[in-house]
Amino acid sequence: MASSHSSSPVPQSNSSDAFFKKEMDATKRFCPVQSLPDVCPKEPTGNPNNLCDSPSLVADQQRWTIYHSKVNLPAALNDPRLAKRESDFFTKTWGVDFVDTEVTPSFYLPQITKEHFALYQQEISPREKVNERCKNICTPKDTFDRTLLHTHDKSRTDLEQVPKIFMKPDFALEDSLTFNAVLPWSHFSTAGGKGNRDAASSRLLQEKLSHYLDIVEVNIAHQISLRSEAFFHAMTSQHELQDYLRKTSQAVKLLREKISKIDKVMCEGSLRVLRLSLTRNNCIKAYNKLKLMATVHQTQPTVQLLLSTSEYVGALDLIATTQEVLQQELQGIHSFRHLGSQLCELEKLIDKMMIAEFSTYARNDLNRPLEDDCQILEEERLVSLVFGLLKQRKLNFYEIYGDEMINTAKNIIKQCVVNTVSQIEEIDTEVVVKLADQMRMMNFPQWFDLLKNIFSKFTIFLKRIKATLNTIRSVVFLVLDKNQKTRDLEDTLQKNSAKESTVDTEVAYLTHEGMFISDAFGDGELPAGAADTASQRNTSPNSEPCSSDSVSEPECTTDSSSSKEHTSSSITPGGVEMMISDDMKLTDLELVRLANNIQELLYNASDICHDRSVKFLMARAKDGFLEKLNSNEFVTLSRLMEGFILDTEQICGRKSMSLRGALQSQANRFVNRFHEERKTKLSLLLDNERWKQAEVPAEFQDLVDSVSGGRISLPEKKPTATEERKPAEFLIVEGQKYATVGTVLLLIRIILEYCQCVDNIPSITTDMLTRLSDLLKYFNSRSCQLVLGAGALQVVGLKTITTKNLALSSRCLQLIVHYIPIIRAHFEARLQPKQFSMLRHFDHITKDYHDHIAEISAKLVAIMDSLFDKLLSKYEVKAPVPSACFRNICKQMAKMHEAIYDLLPEEQTQMLFLRINASYKLHLKRQLAHLNVVNDGGPLNGLVTSDVAFYTGNLQALKGLNNLDLNMAEIWEQKR
Repeated sequence: MASSHSSSPVPQSNSSDAFFKKEMDATKRFCPVQSLPDVCPKEPTGNPNNLCDSPSLVADQQRWTIYHSKVNLPAALNDPRLAKRESDFFTKTWGVDFVDTEVTPSFYLPQITKEHFALYQQEISPREKVNERCKNICTPKDTFDRTLLHTHDKSRTDLEQVPKIFMKPDFALEDSLTFNAVLPWSHFSTAGGKGNRDAASSRLLQEKLSHYLDIVEVNIAHQISLRSEAFFHAMTSQHELQDYLRKTSQAVKLLREKISKIDKVMCEGSLRVLRLSLTRNNCIKAYNKLKLMATVHQTQPTVQLLLSTSEYVGALDLIATTQEVLQQELQGIHSFRHLGSQLCELEKLIDKMMIAEFSTYARNDLNRPLEDDCQILEEERLVSLVFGLLKQRKLNFYEIYGDEMINTAKNIIKQCVVNTVSQIEEIDTEVVVKLADQMRMMNFPQWFDLLKNIFSKFTIFLKRIKATLNTIRSVVFLVLDKNQKTRDLEDTLQKNSAKESTVDTEVAYLTHEGMFISDAFGDGELPAGAADTASQRNTSPNSEPCSSDSVSEPECTTDSSSSKEHTSSSITPGGVEMMISDDMKLTDLELVRLANNIQELLYNASDICHDRSVKFLMARAKDGFLEKLNSNEFVTLSRLMEGFILDTEQICGRKSMSLRGALQSQANRFVNRFHEERKTKLSLLLDNERWKQAEVPAEFQDLVDSVSGGRISLPEKKPTATEERKPAEFLIVEGQKYATVGTVLLLIRIILEYCQCVDNIPSITTDMLTRLSDLLKYFNSRSCQLVLGAGALQVVGLKTITTKNLALSSRCLQLIVHYIPIIRAHFEARLQPKQFSMLRHFDHITKDYHDHIAEISAKLVAIMDSLFDKLLSKYEVKAPVPSACFRNICKQMAKMHEAIYDLLPEEQTQMLFLRINASYKLHLKRQLAHLNVVNDGGPLNGLVTSDVAFYTGNLQALKGLNNLDLNMAEIWEQKR
């Protein structure tokens, strides 16, 4: 075991370039077991005089001696490769970690590297080569090696004779399987004539077990003989170690006695002084805490007393202060563990009480008699309630006032109707029960007086609301102003405190030998030097800390909380003085938003009055009463309503459009009926239109002629003259011929009727503009569905949508587009400048119509494009010329020209055929590329040129297309 810890002075390596290790003699390589070297020094063997060189805890530890070099005894005695570590005494007692702990490298031994052995390697290399040659020549005798190996192999062979079951760690004869395996029952059976044989088997088994036992005992004895000397040497070293530890313990005891005497003489008195000082300060703080607890204990009764007198703001301030003290000064006090939650519940109760109180105030303020001259009801109560609600962040309290305004407005109208009906003898209230029915029985003068009375009541009502809301807004602005002043004050204090920070830092801390000890003193207990520096805090260097008399008031300990609740006095515009504390947790943004919402509430009051008035008017207009008024009565009603509208605008500062819109709605009813009738008529016309060219009656030509110079006016009917005139084939508009359908002729007349209606009723100009825009959009979308979308096939029963139908639809759209700028100018002259933005509808309509026309043109080109794709895909360059493909193409082109030439202007026809020709060239170029026909002057090129010449001649022979530039050279691929 001791040999396992020995190390060679030469580094060992498994690599091929390792140093050569000198061959040892066989007798030296297999040496007998040696005893362990002494792990403890030989000097301290019990002689007290030899302790002079032993380590001492009170002596100088810097000088290194041989005693600094130590060996771990268990590490020397214990082999970590053993399987059963529990058998080792030291490892079992001190733990496995005692053996595995790494030894810290010594600071006094040099670090050996490979370079240190360079010289040795140079010297030993020749010897290594010589030794290798000798080993190859003659084999060394290893008789002794074979003997030892034979002994070792024999021992191992003997152990292998013992069955493996005896070597198992869980071997136990109590287990039935194990017992049967070791002692089979067959060896103990005595039945029949097998007695002698069984007895022999039993003896054989006994001898076998005895043999196993002898083998094990021999091996155990051999192992003990190998390790006996090391064990007894370890026990001897253990006694020496115990002697060394006993002397060390005595040295430690002596040192501790000296330290204890030093502690009593030099430290105990000073520390006692500091301890007593801290105890005194703690007693003072405990006394102040108790006084503060007594004050907090009286919070709930005080709050109840304040609530009994409706002092909500004072109660809330007290609760907030108490909550802050509980969180800062009295945090963790067991007796107050429920006080915080109780105060929170009490605060919620106060919130509900304030909201209920404000609701009662709003109801009393708005429902008092309107003849009362007092504008604001109990202004002090209102200011107190608003301030309390702001403190609790109940910023939606104005909604309660808004709900009360709606209810009060309803009651005002109801009360006015009841009072008026009671004065009219013609109305029997017992027969006619409902107020609306009673109101409808009034004639116009009676109903007009009732409306006038309602408007006067509403005017007084709005003035009261304005006065109350102005008071509420003034409170909000005062709080906002206080917040701004508080921020300015904090900025000033922060600048001043920055200048004094150096002096405060020197006074706050005292140092002694580099350590801060200011925590050992109270706030008023400073040494003489610090007291002289901070003379404003303590005038005497030996002054005592504040005694119980000096801290008799609880404010002395709650300065951090109470300092935040300074209050300032402010006066509302009504002369009411109120105290504003600094603990308002409202930001400037919230306050500004609240002020805006209150102002918006005033606007809502005006809207409420207008809305109720509108409902009153609509209730009377159900039986067509307002539509039956003559011009004088309508003008009188209009002036009354305009006067009320101006009064509300002056009071509230914003226009309300609902009442003015009620008057406008009566005119709009006519506009709606007018528009629906004509839109229905146009829809029926479109659903029955077969999209064929219609003759133009003379009256429609006169209608178009009446629109001259951008002025729109309907001509007078001349029945005798129109009967003699024959209808024309085209509609002439400023010298241009338009082929149209019957629906478009009627649409032009409808458009002119819209324009004439605007001249007769100027107030409906904007509404009529919207309706006319809707009508034009409807015609565009519906015609697109019927023609481009082929809806006419199902609606009218057309067999197909021909190119002639498409061209005629395009020309009708162009006619409408021609009149849109004239219509726009007509409406622009009758609109206010701020309403000019509505004219953009005409721009959108014009764009939609142009897009529709472009889609029709694209559809015509697409028809021919599909034809070209079908015919040219089968084209082959061969005789005869012209080919059948080109003859068919020219035939279809002639049909297309015949269908559209009379309907479209010559310029549009030419542009359309240019696009068709471009499509033709594209398909032909693609087919020629597919057939590998190039412009090389060959036979195939000649055939293609002949076909193209035939196509060009036929196309230019068509009417109006003789000057068309076809540019047929583009069909050939350009050489790069």
